[in-house]
Amino acid sequence: MVLSVTALLWSCSTTRHVPDGSMLLDDVRIVVDDTTDVESADLTNYLRQTPNHKVLGFAKLQLATYNLSGRDSSKWYNRWLRRLGQAPVIYDADLTDASRRQLRQALVNMGYMGADVEVDTIARPDKKKISVNYRVHPGQAHRITSIAYDIPDTTVARLVLRDSVMFTLSPGDHLDRNALEEERTLITARLRNAGYYAFSKEYINFIADTAENSLDVGLTMVIRPPKQASGTQTATDTATTHSRYEINRVIFVTGATSMGNPLQSIPANADTVTYRNISVIYGSSDHYILPSALEEKCFIQPGKRYSAWAVDRTYEALAQLGIIKSINIEMVPVPELDGVKRLDAYIFLSRNKKQGVTLELEGTNSEGDFGFGVGLAYQHRNLAHRSNLLSAKLRVNYESLSGNLSNLINDRYTEYAGEVGITFPKFLFPFVSRSFKLRSKATTEFALSFNYQERPEYTRIIAGAAWKYKWNTRDNRERRTLDLVDINYVYLPESTIDFINQIAPSNPLLRYSYEDHFIMRTGYTYYRTNKRIAGTQLRRYSLQRSVYSLRASVETAGNLLYAVSSLSKMKRHNGVYTLFGIQYSQYAKAEFDYSYTRNLNTRHSLSFHAGVGLGVPYGNSRVLPFEKRFYAGGANGVRGWGVRTLGPGSFDSKNSVTDFINQCGDIRLDLSAEYRAKLFWVFEGAMFVDAGNIWTIHNYENQPGGMFRFDTFWKQIAVAYGVGLRMDFSYFLLRFDLGVKAHNPANNQERWPIIHPRWKRDTSFHFSVGYPF
Repeated sequence: MVLSVTALLWSCSTTRHVPDGSMLLDDVRIVVDDTTDVESADLTNYLRQTPNHKVLGFAKLQLATYNLSGRDSSKWYNRWLRRLGQAPVIYDADLTDASRRQLRQALVNMGYMGADVEVDTIARPDKKKISVNYRVHPGQAHRITSIAYDIPDTTVARLVLRDSVMFTLSPGDHLDRNALEEERTLITARLRNAGYYAFSKEYINFIADTAENSLDVGLTMVIRPPKQASGTQTATDTATTHSRYEINRVIFVTGATSMGNPLQSIPANADTVTYRNISVIYGSSDHYILPSALEEKCFIQPGKRYSAWAVDRTYEALAQLGIIKSINIEMVPVPELDGVKRLDAYIFLSRNKKQGVTLELEGTNSEGDFGFGVGLAYQHRNLAHRSNLLSAKLRVNYESLSGNLSNLINDRYTEYAGEVGITFPKFLFPFVSRSFKLRSKATTEFALSFNYQERPEYTRIIAGAAWKYKWNTRDNRERRTLDLVDINYVYLPESTIDFINQIAPSNPLLRYSYEDHFIMRTGYTYYRTNKRIAGTQLRRYSLQRSVYSLRASVETAGNLLYAVSSLSKMKRHNGVYTLFGIQYSQYAKAEFDYSYTRNLNTRHSLSFHAGVGLGVPYGNSRVLPFEKRFYAGGANGVRGWGVRTLGPGSFDSKNSVTDFINQCGDIRLDLSAEYRAKLFWVFEGAMFVDAGNIWTIHNYENQPGGMFRFDTFWKQIAVAYGVGLRMDFSYFLLRFDLGVKAHNPANNQERWPIIHPRWKRDTSFHFSVGYPF
């Protein structure tokens, strides 16, 4: 079937819809002299016209799809094929010349003042095709040899030069206009944080002094005096002095009729309340948020110098209030007093809905395990008029471990879950000073949860309580979570006959994972990425070349309970301490994951991922709880294996029904590389290689060959390769991956399936949502 579709696409002429007298832009290349460090890939985005996209560098699949359509655009199937495909790019000489000018200007901006760009066209009129080659000759770059400063305002000069070590420019750099612009932005931000409200980067200029026939540049930064509002100047507004501003009043307006002129948008019947250093103007009788809640989030202080940082911090802090829908801060100059310029800060707020109920119907997929769920969620965004968030959730899920939907009602793959929590938009902790609470960007969460799971082998109940803090930056590029106290009680009220005896007939360590236990843990998670928000632009190029993300977490459990048990000299039961007759877990666990994506252009990218994890039971535990152990395989692991079918180490799974219990470990290693290419419409293709496995830190009887050893672990790294098809709908991505085993470390199995592949034995199909990393 695939061969038939391919043959059909290729049977259509690529110039079928190219009008007579026109030519298809078949190929465009940028060739850069080898004598420079300029990369052709860095110049691609300056082209005004590029050819139709090529899949894997040679197949114009989108154009072929478009060419399957007929000329009659009134027929629906022709319109549908054209939407899926891409119309032929018709060569335009004017756009080619514009591309040449754009390329040269880009090089000039990088410091290559003598750059030259030539255009060669290779036309084939008989085939209605043309190719364009841009031959780029950057020449030698002008370099900065010295940097001088011309700043008549001595106060401004002192502030600017005080942090000169943080400048982005230094002698030896290219005369790069993008770097000069970055320097202007940096200095402007520093001065606006120091009270210079009216300062803008237009006051900053650079003068480049170049000698004839020389590439050396003497650079002078000039900060001009302020513009005069009139032909006369006052004693406090001289031609050489920029003015600093202080904050006069801070006024919140909660019911403004518009976001325009502050004075005109305040309702006539407004009710004004003063609290500490702020005033709150309520536009109606509904005082939906207390002044104290607003004052806690305000970093603009009367009597203090104006600071752009304080304004941004106020935006960020107020955004934590769920009852607030939009925020607009306006600075209004007021008459001078004692020669000091002042500003009134008006903070306009619009209100969000106070309560909401949501019904959720969802498909679930956990590492290839299909299911569906129904959920009901309730939110109250303004509890106690302080924008405290009360949330409650109820959810019912069905999820098959095998993906088999037969016997849907009776096979006991169901889950019932409930959660209720309250989130405070500030840091709450006893005996913490008010100033610390104001400085902290954290939100505080308290939650209770209940989870009832049914599986063919057992029934399990997990009850939990949590107290945690979360820190998120405004752009969400950095997130931190501190789980101060996270309590889970795991209770197994019943199990099928001899289930525990089957999974661990003589191993009490594994029996513990499926017996009642108590976990009291503390953990910290850190996440960071440089991925920019959709719609923003990079400093130099529209395409973000490099994207990374890292996630690190660490947690410990049982230490406090163990200390209390030891100090109080509690009696041990079967060698362990218990709490209310239930053994509690004691362990330490750490994980680290790093992903990196290199965007070759707008349609091709290479992605890499590395992840490690280690869990160590000690003290009151001899084995990690089952839900805290690592597993391998699945849609986000080594994709040649199904979820929980790989490892640990060289462990050979004999019974697929019960051995999934044993296929977990205390150490994990994941390595992946993936090539991604946009195909057509929403379709994206991928080729990948995965490697990794899990291991145990002890030689458990039910997991022979699973223990980690430095001299043999590298032989037990499983390897898989495969292809994938994705459907990117912007808001979510559906992923279909076919993984094939290449190296299988399991004992008594084919060691190198890549040499003797067998479809049923060595392949695994995965369906999931989102990228694997």
